[in-house]
Amino acid sequence: MIAPLTLDEHRELARKMKETELCLRSICDLVVGVYGPQNRASFSFLKAIEAIERLNQDLQTQATHDLPGYPAKDLYL
Repeated sequence: MIAPLTLDEHRELARKMKETELCLRSICDLVVGVYGPQNRASFSFLKAIEAIERLNQDLQTQATHDLPGYPAKDLYL
């Protein structure tokens, strides 16, 4: 059986995910600003951000399961 992530591990992962999302959003804003939202690269960046948002929601759900009794609702969101 695989052990779930600890609180500290979830905190670290959440921090890295937030940093990654901020960086990706910054680059996305640049690409969309230069090429417009209809450009293929812009479209792909927007889809990547949507995927990161879904991943954070899934990680939040996982943290809730991994850390019963801990108010983990704000870790990833």
